[in-house]
Amino acid sequence: MKEDIKQACKILEEGGLILYPTDTIWGIGCDATNPDAVARVYALKQRSDSKALICLVDNPVKIDFYVSEPPEIAFDLIEIADKPTTIIYDGARNLAPNLIAEDGSIAIRVTQEKVSQALCQHFRKALVSTSANISGAPSPSCYQEISQEIIDGVDYILPLRQDEPPGAKASSIIKLGRSGEIKIIRQ
Repeated sequence: MKEDIKQACKILEEGGLILYPTDTIWGIGCDATNPDAVARVYALKQRSDSKALICLVDNPVKIDFYVSEPPEIAFDLIEIADKPTTIIYDGARNLAPNLIAEDGSIAIRVTQEKVSQALCQHFRKALVSTSANISGAPSPSCYQEISQEIIDGVDYILPLRQDEPPGAKASSIIKLGRSGEIKIIRQ
C-alpha cells in the first residue's frame, strides 16, 4: 500500500487526478488547493463548477486550516457520527477558489478508512473527493461500476480495494451555520 500511496501523492503534487477508494464510494480526487486540478475534475464529471465538491481530511484538527471559525458542535458531530458524515461549513479558506461554493462554504469529511486516510496523511493537504461518475449518472457502489470514461480521464488509479462487492453508499451531509444551526442535506 505504501508505494501506491506514494505514487498517488506524486500525481496529486503534479496537478493530476486520481481514482481512489474512500470511506464511502470510490472517488475522483485531486489537490483541493490547485484550481487547475479542480477544473479538470469538473470537466471530467461534466459538472457545473457552481456545484461545490467535497474535500477529505484525515484529522479533525485540519478543519481549522480550511474553515475560519468552525462551530464547536462540528467536532462533537464528527466524534459521535456512526457513519461517514460530510459537514458543510461557512467561511472556507486556503482552498482552490473554484472549489468553494458561491456562498463561501465548503464540504469537508474526516475519513476513517485506512486507504483514504493514509493518502490524506501522506499528501498533507485536503483532497477533493467526488463520486466517480459523470454528473447525473448513478454513483458507483464499487470499482466495477465506474464508467470507462471516468477511468480513462484520471492519471492514476489506486490498485487497492478494487475487488470489493457493490454496496458502498455516499456519506450523510449536514450543513452547519456559524452559530451551530444544523440542516440535514442528505441522510
